[in-house]
Amino acid sequence: MNTTTAPTKIPVIAVVGNPNTGKSTLFNALTGMRQKTANFPGVTVEHHTGLIELPSGKVNLVDLPGSYSLAAESPDEMVACDVLLGLIDNLHQPDAVLVVVDSANLRRNLFLAHQVMELGKSVVVALNMSDIAKRRGIHIDPDKLSKELGATVIPFVATDRSRAQALKATMDVAINAKAVASATVHPEVVEAAHVFADELRSEGMQVTDYEVERALIDARGYAEIRLINNAPTGTADKLFALRQQLVQQGDGCSLAKTEAIRRYKLIDAMVGKVETRTGKQLSLTDKVDRITNHPVWGMVLFITIMATVFQAVFSWAGPLMDLIDTGAGWMAATVGEALPPGALNSLLVDGVVAGVGSVIIFLPQIIILFAFIILLEDSGYMARAAFMMDRLMRYVGLSGQSFIPMLSSFACAVPGIMATRVIPNKRDRIATIIAAPFMTCSARLPVYALLIAAFLPKQQFLWGLVNLHGLVLLGLYLLGVVGGVLTALLLKRTGLKGPTPGFMIELPPYRFPDLKSVLIRLLDRGKIFLRRAGTVIFTVAIVVWALVYFPRPAEIFEAYDAERVVAEIELSGEELDIRLSQIDNFESAELLEQSLLGRIGKTIEPVFRPLGWDWKVSAGVVASFPAREVVVAVLGTIYAVGADVNETDESLIGRLRSAKHADGKKVFTLPMTIGLMVFYAFCLQCAATVAVMRRETGGWGWPLFAWTYMTGLGYVSALLIYQGFS
Repeated sequence: MNTTTAPTKIPVIAVVGNPNTGKSTLFNALTGMRQKTANFPGVTVEHHTGLIELPSGKVNLVDLPGSYSLAAESPDEMVACDVLLGLIDNLHQPDAVLVVVDSANLRRNLFLAHQVMELGKSVVVALNMSDIAKRRGIHIDPDKLSKELGATVIPFVATDRSRAQALKATMDVAINAKAVASATVHPEVVEAAHVFADELRSEGMQVTDYEVERALIDARGYAEIRLINNAPTGTADKLFALRQQLVQQGDGCSLAKTEAIRRYKLIDAMVGKVETRTGKQLSLTDKVDRITNHPVWGMVLFITIMATVFQAVFSWAGPLMDLIDTGAGWMAATVGEALPPGALNSLLVDGVVAGVGSVIIFLPQIIILFAFIILLEDSGYMARAAFMMDRLMRYVGLSGQSFIPMLSSFACAVPGIMATRVIPNKRDRIATIIAAPFMTCSARLPVYALLIAAFLPKQQFLWGLVNLHGLVLLGLYLLGVVGGVLTALLLKRTGLKGPTPGFMIELPPYRFPDLKSVLIRLLDRGKIFLRRAGTVIFTVAIVVWALVYFPRPAEIFEAYDAERVVAEIELSGEELDIRLSQIDNFESAELLEQSLLGRIGKTIEPVFRPLGWDWKVSAGVVASFPAREVVVAVLGTIYAVGADVNETDESLIGRLRSAKHADGKKVFTLPMTIGLMVFYAFCLQCAATVAVMRRETGGWGWPLFAWTYMTGLGYVSALLIYQGFS
């Protein structure tokens, strides 16, 4: 008789905790490199999962977004609730919950832990950063806290690997223990939620009692909004009436306020029994904050740190980017020599290798930027920088939470847009997403460098300390900042109108970042960039290659082959090499003119003629959609200099200076050049950014709006500059 055994279900432990409790560091300490990043089904919220080996077998650890409570105010916090309730597809209900608590802030952290206990889960509480609490004179009795809370409590230091085994043993016991829900602080709301949930389920809606409970307590919260959107007509009125009835039956306060009062009353009594303090000591954090929070010295330090970050992103990455560029060139040459000339050779060399290289070349800048951001976050400084910038951000209707995403966008808008997930309010999150691409990313620099070097005089001021080229580059950076800030202000006054968000942020203690955790997060960020941005840029690069390669008129090859024969007869040595190179460049230029891209450039030339552009510039702009910096190589091909040029190539600069329209007028006049730079400052020419926008906003509406708005703004600005100053 044949028998089949059902696959063994791997237990799941959810890791929850307040922000800045060292939750991610603890997760990394337990899982190491055996983790992966993915999105929860149907939403853009990321989660980290990792397999760990416990005495009883493997367990799947799920790191949930940081939350202060189960009162969800953002998609991230709502997903954390859904995981705990077992409402996520392809992820069964957790067998246990690991609640990470900051030992130095026990009272506030126990609010979330106490809520989780009410769910009837088997809970382990990790008293993290117990070393910092000890230095502050705070002592917590874990045995007493375990008895009071009804959960297993274990002191822990996430950076101390020796304590990991003890925590694993505790979790192993928890997944096999029978959980008992703690007494609720809102029994009347629990009963009312059960009755209302039964009514909704009888009407065919799949909903849990706790979802209805949170919708009742958290007026205008994410749980209420989702419930009303998915429930039958009339549910909103019934929910409001039931909430008012419960308020009137109570003490007249809102249900959320009543919950907080009752829960903190229990927590205060609990903390009074388990925590002792030996006296207030002036900690390192207090001493450093005297500088970082100072109105003058704090700003000086902030500017110094930001200047260092940008110096690193734009200078330190240079050698690595050159190395990648050299490697891509070697790979292209190797592939090109291994295959006979033709479409396949060009596809692999100019499409695949060039496409991959255009993605990887930005990886050093992305890694360096994220390394600084992670180090600043883990050290505790980034929260203080966001707090410092909050006052400035509020002038445009945003908060300090928008600062970090916009800062990240100076290297690349892709990680900047991904960083907006920390913003709970949807309107503010979208406004920041739309504003982020205005920040001058590194891809714009080659365009600026080429045009500034070619068409602006080398003038110096203040005894040579300041030069015109640097001032123009600074002006372009500031122009991007102004464009982004004014766009956010416009959106917050119109389509995304709403109150300026409140900004409350915890200032964590200063601490040395854990190197292993930093490296794991860096690797994760790099993989996400390559997977999300890389696939889009690579795909568009292949499309652009096809537009450049086809068609291939035979008469062009015949004409230039004849010139090569003549050159080989009349010339020799170095003169022959120079002449053959010129013929190759002219052949490539004519092929590009006859290609689909060249024909597109000529077709749309009338649209851009008011900006002073000819078909060559128009074609270069079209080709630069996957990545702005490729316009330099495209212009090199169009102007018969060769594709292997950079922004400092004298031959390309000379060709641009001598380029003329059919009527003999110069193409690159000063007004046209400035207009072109302003166009690149505003225009959204980045396929990866558009793709990430779609992913983060959940549709194509906002990305299409952003592309149309930014392109239109760039066009109108270039038009006004050219027509007004020509």
